[in-house]
Amino acid sequence: MPIQSTNPATGEIVFTYPELAPEQIQSKLAIAEATFQFWKEAPFSERAAKMKNLAGVLRGQSRRWAEIMTREMGKPITAAMAEVEKCAWVCEYYAENAERILAAETIATDASESFVRFEPLGSVLAVMPWNFPFWQVYRFAAPAVMAGNVALLKHASNVPGCAEAIQETFAAAGFAEGIFQNLLIGSNQVDGIVRDPRVKAVTLTGSEYAGRKVAEAAGDEIKPSVLELGGSDAFIVLEDADLEAAAKIGAMARLQNCGQSCIAAKRFIVVEKIADNFIELFKQNFEATLVGDPMDEATQMGPLISEKSLQEIERQVKESIKKGARLATGGQRLERPGSFFAPTILTDVKPGMPAYEEEIFGPVAAVITVRGADEAVRAANDSRFGLGSSLWTGNLERAKALVPRIEAGSVFINGLVKSDPRLPFGGLKKSGYGRELSSYGIKEFVNIKTVWIK
Repeated sequence: MPIQSTNPATGEIVFTYPELAPEQIQSKLAIAEATFQFWKEAPFSERAAKMKNLAGVLRGQSRRWAEIMTREMGKPITAAMAEVEKCAWVCEYYAENAERILAAETIATDASESFVRFEPLGSVLAVMPWNFPFWQVYRFAAPAVMAGNVALLKHASNVPGCAEAIQETFAAAGFAEGIFQNLLIGSNQVDGIVRDPRVKAVTLTGSEYAGRKVAEAAGDEIKPSVLELGGSDAFIVLEDADLEAAAKIGAMARLQNCGQSCIAAKRFIVVEKIADNFIELFKQNFEATLVGDPMDEATQMGPLISEKSLQEIERQVKESIKKGARLATGGQRLERPGSFFAPTILTDVKPGMPAYEEEIFGPVAAVITVRGADEAVRAANDSRFGLGSSLWTGNLERAKALVPRIEAGSVFINGLVKSDPRLPFGGLKKSGYGRELSSYGIKEFVNIKTVWIK
């Protein structure tokens, strides 16, 4: 069955590729295993030189890579260009820091000498999503490859052109074929690859369902795994917050990537004393957002990934309104070709509504009104997810005191939640486990080996 991508802004077919045959998959696994035997011995200087080449390849043809993203999943071209630049950044970060992070650590014990080494595991499979089709891959591949592992990519089936382009960048940077390989396969092939003894670990960014399946296979085979799953991030606005800044950044946080982001702010928890003022400013920012052709550099928000996704957003909005939520703006698809949905704000959101209970993977903000900071924290934690969170207040000491009470992998105070190569990224509860990026991320897929000498 062919693997095909469709432009969500036009409905046109973008790329079509044949799915790998079983013997081709076996060949790629064998290549990865053979390549690992010499790549694990490569000095950090060699790995770093190629990783810096990779950053250069990305920047050298940034418009080309960005256009593939925009055509396959509707990301505005300016955002796609920024994504390419961020990928170059993560390559440079690990090229410059991997050797330091993975240096042996001496520990004083009763031995004459004792230390800890960090050694690569082998082939690591990455099952990646479509919403940040370049960034999600590079934030896995850069640390894994710099640690001496080799990478196998099973990308989302609706962005095969991005997957092929990423493989091309590694080749152009001078990496041997087996260091990074794209597997053009359907999701039904993933279980068998996870269970193959040549694959030593797996990482997945995606849905809860996919995460459970991958974790089940990895656990059954006793292999390490990292999961980054859904999110319904809280954006808490206390009574002493800068409302204009909170409303502006809040709109960006909710509408980035058409709301199709695990760490997009989704539940806006606002103290009732300032709720009306915040909602009015919030609404102004939503209604000023330019929705249109993602290839137009003026466009701020493009289409949803598919008609199916749009219909799911419609269901969640309609059911929430039926249960008592109020529509402040938006709430409907836009009358134009493609999967476009208006930036939408729902207020008076309460438990039991889809906007409160579910992750809405689209441009819909749920405003939840509370009486004060304690109630805001309780509402923030009243979710099966725990990925990111944002807290807005003029009292930084109070903010720091609230941080330990918020159940999330990160808390951003007076700022937009975002990933950064220098900081660990991940969540808890149904948002997954393990960490990506920073020194913590690169150590997820290494053998932490104790050496004791007498």
